[in-house]
Amino acid sequence: MSDTVKFLSLAVAVPEHVITQTEAAEASARLFGGRFQDFPHLASVFDNAGITKRHAARPLSWFDEPHGWQDRMEAYAEVASSLFIEAATKALRRADLKAADVDCVVTISSTGLTTPSLDARLAGKMGFRPDIERVPVFGLGCAAGVSGFGIAFRQAKARPDKVVLFVAIELCTLAFRLDELTRPNIIATASFGDGAAACVLRNGGDGIAEVESTGEHLFPDTLGIMGWKIDDTGFGIVLAQSLPPFAEKELGPAVDGILARSGLSRRDIGRFICHPGGTRVLVAMESALALSPGSLDHERSVLSDYGNMSSPTVLFVLERVIRTGLPDRAAMIAMGPGFSASCVTLRRTA
Repeated sequence: MSDTVKFLSLAVAVPEHVITQTEAAEASARLFGGRFQDFPHLASVFDNAGITKRHAARPLSWFDEPHGWQDRMEAYAEVASSLFIEAATKALRRADLKAADVDCVVTISSTGLTTPSLDARLAGKMGFRPDIERVPVFGLGCAAGVSGFGIAFRQAKARPDKVVLFVAIELCTLAFRLDELTRPNIIATASFGDGAAACVLRNGGDGIAEVESTGEHLFPDTLGIMGWKIDDTGFGIVLAQSLPPFAEKELGPAVDGILARSGLSRRDIGRFICHPGGTRVLVAMESALALSPGSLDHERSVLSDYGNMSSPTVLFVLERVIRTGLPDRAAMIAMGPGFSASCVTLRRTA
């Protein structure tokens, strides 16, 4: 059996609606300013988020009204389906493959739910075979662009010539809460956007890069750093102020441990490709990984153009790194609920 999994292609997709950061700030001032005493002190987060615009599943006017689970999940099913088809179709075309060639599809998302899952709902439209294996994953949050890639890698590694389609979809804006007069909700309003990315992996053959290793680190007693609280209205953001200093202190040793398990060290990595969770998080990651300040340039440009889209964001960064030239070895890094860190290393082959 081949023990080499290749990364063949990558494609991204975003919803049609665009919200500039200026528009988001003005709308938030209108919606929260008269009801939330602390809003004037928090308004600067819109200027400091490093975001110019983001894409959204619904137009800006949709967020003026309260929405419950039904509204949110109907919007999720509609837009996530469209993004799945667009990103997956482009990724397969770039790999010179058809949907019928896919043996397994791994779909990750933490911002919406459908049952049957998206992969089953879209099997007919995509043209998947009836014997396709489906692995829908919920709850990995911002880390899932990397940890989900790792799941796809392990599925591909299971047998020779297996083709795995990995799709990450998040519609973060659908979690917007008019009723949450809290600091985390304002930060989320200033930060999050919507998008999707799809990758094709295959056991054997040629590709852009070899998927060399995967690994994760789950930090103990950190459940309150990031996640969702779920109530009758929908998802509500859990986001601790301690995240950037925690990342600065703890990420480096965690990444060192993950790399060491594969016989690697930071010195072996030509480029870290990081999930841009926010400007402060990027500064913390550069410090934690002993990178020069400002070196995570593609991360900052993706954050500016799209906001934090949760799981697919790191794959948007990977796309830009591929465009400008992958180094001999790169490591994708993301952090997410748990609290956790995930890492995948890629060795350039093309």
